Amino acid sequence: MNVAVIGSGYVGLVVGACLAESGNDVVSADIDERKIERLNQGEVPIYEPGLEPLIENNLKAGRLRYTTDVVTAVRLSDIIFIAVGTPPGEDGSADLQHVLAVARTIGEAMNGEKIVITKSTVPVGTAKLVRAEIEAHTDFTVHVCSNPEFLKEGAAVEDFMKPDRVVLGVDSEFAGEVLKDLYAPFVRSGASILLMDVPSAEITKYAANAMLATRISFMNMIARLCEVTGADVNHVRAGIGSDERIGSAFLYPGVGYGGSCFPKDVKALIRTTRENGVDASILEAVEHTNDGQKQLLLDRIVERFGENLSGRSFAVWGLAFKPNTDDMREAPSLVTIEGLLARGASVTAHDPVAMDEARRHLGTRVTFAATNYDTLNGADALVIHTEWQPYRNPDFARIKTALREPVVFDGRNLWDPEDMARHGFEYTCVGRHSARPHVREG
Repeated sequence: MNVAVIGSGYVGLVVGACLAESGNDVVSADIDERKIERLNQGEVPIYEPGLEPLIENNLKAGRLRYTTDVVTAVRLSDIIFIAVGTPPGEDGSADLQHVLAVARTIGEAMNGEKIVITKSTVPVGTAKLVRAEIEAHTDFTVHVCSNPEFLKEGAAVEDFMKPDRVVLGVDSEFAGEVLKDLYAPFVRSGASILLMDVPSAEITKYAANAMLATRISFMNMIARLCEVTGADVNHVRAGIGSDERIGSAFLYPGVGYGGSCFPKDVKALIRTTRENGVDASILEAVEHTNDGQKQLLLDRIVERFGENLSGRSFAVWGLAFKPNTDDMREAPSLVTIEGLLARGASVTAHDPVAMDEARRHLGTRVTFAATNYDTLNGADALVIHTEWQPYRNPDFARIKTALREPVVFDGRNLWDPEDMARHGFEYTCVGRHSARPHVREG
């Protein structure tokens, strides 16, 4: 099939490369000339495992190309994905200006019947606005559908190639059949293609992310309860996760969710819910809990060392909001680091892939180390924000020797408190007993 993907951000890059991999002719369009130039040379502007070789292979095979000519991309294609950004406005609502600008361009460029798909995360009712904008500029037939993405950063290629479900909100039987054929190569292992009306598909994306965000905030609340009552959140998590009605996913406590999806989508769903006269208090509580959880490590550090941190230094392991991505959007590490800097502390940080992105947020105010161990020398404490695999089994003796004091604040519960006490650390984690070094008698 001839496919256009308008927008070469995170979602657009993954969608275009994966559709090309299944044999389609894909043209990906974006107005950012520098980005398109880099992509046509095989340079991928984001870190996503497996994406770079996928793009490189399909460029060489001639099934994928990148262009700044959106009009030509539309005219060459039968199926057009809109995958541009929908950043939150000041009121939390999704900003649709880029989506509607693309819709206008599509309408002006139409040269025949087209299927237009909103792949961007958009509030319910957006497809109607897209249709109206397109039809204002053309007399050709257009089918406007919704195909929300469910791509986890760090596993997006795998999620697209082997989805657990494909949600298709369609406005005609014709569009439904074409899109089922488009996705057929990806569901051969038995995943479901869920055909539904367009508004239901639009809500499904927000509802899914809001539910996952709710589980995270709920578990972080339970973790705080565990701390004040002497319970262990790992035992509680295992106890409730073994209930098949609940399951174990997204029940890990930590320092709050971040990234490009959950914060933005929860805000947008709150806004949509309010606008439609529905009580949004559950979602408001989710957001409030997450905002508080992002302050957790900073609060613990201030409690331990005092409000004035002048002259103190801290090592930070992990900057991205989650492992296997370089995404720093809404990262909890930024809250901690900004708080430390504001109180006069110095910070040396490490992340396996996100340090270039972190520099855009923090500039030269933070020292970025070549290795995680290079952050430690003379630091007053180690602060852990991201559960990268290389951090899970470190040289504890080396950590203890390098730190000024053997103090660790672990926002991801990487290590066992009793083990840390035996290693001689003062260890603060989330929802579990904090540890103090074991003292040998006699």
